[in-house]
Amino acid sequence: MRGNRTIRRSLWRWRRNPLRRREDVLEAWILLIVWLVIALVGPVAGVLGAQVSAHSAAQRRAERHAVTATLVSDVPHNALADGTTGGRVDATVRWTASDGTRHSGKAAVEGGLKAGSRVSVWTDRQNHLTPAPPTVSQAGVDAAFMGAASSFAVVTAAAAGYYGARLVLNRRRRTAWEDEWQQIGSQWGRTAS
Repeated sequence: MRGNRTIRRSLWRWRRNPLRRREDVLEAWILLIVWLVIALVGPVAGVLGAQVSAHSAAQRRAERHAVTATLVSDVPHNALADGTTGGRVDATVRWTASDGTRHSGKAAVEGGLKAGSRVSVWTDRQNHLTPAPPTVSQAGVDAAFMGAASSFAVVTAAAAGYYGARLVLNRRRRTAWEDEWQQIGSQWGRTAS
């Protein structure tokens, strides 16, 4: 019973009513459009955001490959003293690319390793060191997050648009009410004198 009353109360702008103004009808149409955008565009934006994120992660996995490198110098044991976290420290490494060229660079490796130790690093097509690509599970989490964020962005933009339009419409309503009160007030003053 209560739900019926709520629906009737929210649909008052659509019924014929002598107190209904143009701004009320316009607000009703804007609200309907906002709900349609949320219901239709929100899920589509979420799916597209997730697909773009998953495609980007797959592309990074395809472009990067692991190579075995050799440490040039010892890596300190105490990574926290060096200002790093997670036990990984930047160290100079050397590796030989698949085309036979030799390269060197700085890569994050585990702390406490000795010079000459073999470590696995990731390179791109130009044999530059890069961070490891996301795993399939990490890519799935990132895609889900991007999908939810995209959908939330559409909902937020639609709601902000509605409330912005509502502020403008309320300002127009107040101005119209003030004008009408001025007209009625001037009529009351003539009748009373």
